[in-house]
Amino acid sequence: MTDLSRGAGRLVAVPLAALARWRNGKPMHPRGVVFDAVLERHGGSRPWGVPFLDTTGSEDVVVRMSRGAGLPAPLPDLLGLAVRLGGTDGTPVDLLLSSTGRGRLTRVVPALRRDTASAYCSIMAYRSVAGALRIAALPTTDGVPSDPAPLAASVRREPLVFVLAAAHGAQPWQPFARLTLGDPVPTLDPDLRFDAVRHPPPGLVPDGPLARFRAPAYAAAQAARAGTPADRRR
Repeated sequence: MTDLSRGAGRLVAVPLAALARWRNGKPMHPRGVVFDAVLERHGGSRPWGVPFLDTTGSEDVVVRMSRGAGLPAPLPDLLGLAVRLGGTDGTPVDLLLSSTGRGRLTRVVPALRRDTASAYCSIMAYRSVAGALRIAALPTTDGVPSDPAPLAASVRREPLVFVLAAAHGAQPWQPFARLTLGDPVPTLDPDLRFDAVRHPPPGLVPDGPLARFRAPAYAAAQAARAGTPADRRR
């Protein structure tokens, strides 16, 4: 299974790299908007033994919300929610979440949505001392349009808030943080590079077939992006 996942990732890497060059460096989620945000971690109802989930505190983060295929509104699309934190050693910490179903089984099934009132889940699992975990962002406010410009305008008027939660397998979500999106950054969609495989949260290790599949696909897409004229490293 390991070799099969990596082999599939290498096969997909070829068209992804070509698509990245054609889309000016973004094979997936080409259209989005970046926000300044605040992550307030309060810990869960029980400790996980995972620093990222158990540590309390507040920090400024960057969030990008995007449409996976870049389809025009009002068509539904696979929505993405990416969070970047500053790591303690200067290395960034990235979370990549996708719109999914809300049930215990459908939480790992990608779901096409028109607005942001969706559950967003790390379909890729993380290995930890508490077992295989997934992280989700659960909306606390009504949905707003997912198309970048209307989304930015809406969040300027009223912050968008999510509860971050973790779960083992199909067990109930255990909230551990609150994510509040504020104003969009001056450049609506700067070229940020998120990598959930290379930049996981402390105490969590990307694991499973999807992690092995993503690694070569990420590498190919980022190599293609590095060769684009619009490349801006962050």
